[in-house]
Amino acid sequence: MSNIDKYSETIFEDIKHFTEEGIEFWYGRELQRVLDYKRWDKFKNVIDKAKEACANSNIEVSDHFSHVGNMVQLGSGAQREIEDIMLSRYACYLIVQNSDPGKDVVALGQTYFAVKTRERELEEKFDELTEEEKRLAIRNEFKNHNKSLAEAAQDAGVVTPKDYGIFQNRGYQGLYGGLGARDIHKKKKLKKKQKILDHMGSTELAANLFRATQTDEKLRREKIKGKEKANKTHFKVGAKVRQTIKELGGTMPENLPTPEKSVKQIEKEKKRDEIETE
Repeated sequence: MSNIDKYSETIFEDIKHFTEEGIEFWYGRELQRVLDYKRWDKFKNVIDKAKEACANSNIEVSDHFSHVGNMVQLGSGAQREIEDIMLSRYACYLIVQNSDPGKDVVALGQTYFAVKTRERELEEKFDELTEEEKRLAIRNEFKNHNKSLAEAAQDAGVVTPKDYGIFQNRGYQGLYGGLGARDIHKKKKLKKKQKILDHMGSTELAANLFRATQTDEKLRREKIKGKEKANKTHFKVGAKVRQTIKELGGTMPENLPTPEKSVKQIEKEKKRDEIETE
């Protein structure tokens, strides 16, 4: 059993702060301790890498990393100001992505901040959309990410179609508590040629999209080689997403309702409406 079981997402919630305007943030020094970095100068190197990643994404660094001074209590009872930094959720996400992957708590942080960041992205992007529009948007995004995941899996050693089918199945088993693609297909009462992704609601699709994108990133970031290791990685990522859903009080994906319409039906109706309005 991994040492990660001794950690919980609450360790990141416990050090979260809010500005007077209600904006959430984290202090670098507190995140340093939680991520088990003994020295501030070592952790600053990680922060610098995160800033670079932020800049490379054409995002304003100062919007997410704000240097401040914090007063600390000395043994003599006196106080001294030390360098610190206020971090947004996105900044924390970049930091854990650039932290030591060998630390169990870092792996947990990667899942926690990625889930939270993804939730906010979906909220901001999809607030104005209907459920059907959300499903279409996520399903289309999934198609693009699946190509990238397939490439990463192939680089890791998942070569044949049979290998890739096993690889995908392991991801489902991790996320769905042991249920594979066939089990999910059966549970949704689908016909033989119907695809399970086309019969998921937006919440279930989002969980699966997150599983896919995080597996893709992990395979590439850690340069994982060998199809058995790739399969294990996909399962572990799926299981961590499942654990996070549980931590957040969400419904397990296998218990989410199956929509009446498939994504393909929605697409056909949308095209028909577009033709009729021309």
